[in-house]
Amino acid sequence: MAPIFLRLTSDATERTRAKLAWQIATGGFVLMAVSLFIGSHILAFFGLTITAVQIAGGLVVMTAGWRMLQQGNDARVREQQSTAPEDSIMRRAFFPLTMPLTVGPGTISVAVTLGTRGAETKRLLMTAAGGLLAALAVAATIYLSYRFATTVLRWLGETGTDIFMRLSAFILLCLGVQIVTNGIATLPFIGRY
Repeated sequence: MAPIFLRLTSDATERTRAKLAWQIATGGFVLMAVSLFIGSHILAFFGLTITAVQIAGGLVVMTAGWRMLQQGNDARVREQQSTAPEDSIMRRAFFPLTMPLTVGPGTISVAVTLGTRGAETKRLLMTAAGGLLAALAVAATIYLSYRFATTVLRWLGETGTDIFMRLSAFILLCLGVQIVTNGIATLPFIGRY
């Protein structure tokens, strides 16, 4: 996701990207923890299923991947683009950067499922602590990946970065299709066939 993060924040300064990386990692941790502990209750309150979350979230991820695939040469765009005000960039921190692109429907559905199954076990405290540690490890990885994305991609050079970004956008599109496919496969009238 680091190349996608860079593409979606191409109008940001390095300082703003560092702040965004922290905010996305923190928001991602909170989103994973909430999904783990009360996600099933939130879905039930709104009358939603994990299937609906997968299909809707997968469509959003697919759209983002498709849009990024259709963009022109990123290097030329960056040269011509001026930096945007920090507050307008920071508004993107939760949507779309944290959810659904970083912590999306796949992560949420796994966390809800683990939380539901964890509540059924006798070792509730140990399961909860393990889930929180896993969410913290994922959030730390997100922060490091996004915070140092520019440094890593600088090693690839201009052409390598553009190729890597396009491959990442294609993988994002494929992930969206897979999430939608997983959701459709669990529909009662489809799953029987």
